[in-house]
Amino acid sequence: MLEDGELTRAENGTPQGGSISPLLANIYLHYVFDLWADKWRRQKGHGKVIIVRFADDIVVGFQSRTDAEQFQGELMERLRGFNMELHADKTRIIEFGRFAAEDREARGDGKPETFDFLGFTHICGKTRKGKFTVLRQTMRKKMQRKLEELKQELRKRMHRPISEVGKWLRIVLLGHYRYYGVPGNFRLLDAFRHHLRNHWRNILRRRSQRNRITWERMDRIATCWFPLPRIYHPYPEDRLRVTT
Repeated sequence: MLEDGELTRAENGTPQGGSISPLLANIYLHYVFDLWADKWRRQKGHGKVIIVRFADDIVVGFQSRTDAEQFQGELMERLRGFNMELHADKTRIIEFGRFAAEDREARGDGKPETFDFLGFTHICGKTRKGKFTVLRQTMRKKMQRKLEELKQELRKRMHRPISEVGKWLRIVLLGHYRYYGVPGNFRLLDAFRHHLRNHWRNILRRRSQRNRITWERMDRIATCWFPLPRIYHPYPEDRLRVTT
């Protein structure tokens, strides 16, 4: 699997100005990458090739490492022709998929590597029945960054009525659940709710020395305003199933 973290503009091989914007990425990459990659897949790929792109974030899956290495080399050459290049720190080839764990164990290697894409860490896992599945869990860095942003915003709203802040936090949580609510991610949904509740309690305790917010009272407040975690998205095989 080839994971292309981001594309950067380059001049003579030197990055200029950091990552290109999502809008420009979609305009340029439809021709620079999408059409070229589809042609490469049909003409040069020896096995199945799966391509997923969102703006300038790209993940490409291959059946063979040889295909992955050849694709990466030719992609780098093509991008140079458009004064672009792959982000060196975020582009890598990893062993991932249905047989990765068994193959690596047979060689005495560790567990398959994970990769981050669109806010999720993707992990080789198994269902309760022992079948292979891709586990998607909230990226730790993303969650920590979001919680820090919310903590700063809570400080600004310190003296607002609890009901007003509660309504706002309810919307925040529902939005978080609806994006990250995928099978296998319930524990981190609950962790996000737990940490957000603790941040809010700490802010409320600063408002007044006389009116301390006990854990019992905070639990009542959270029960009122914090919806419980929920898995909103079904497994892909259920979502894409066609009934006759």
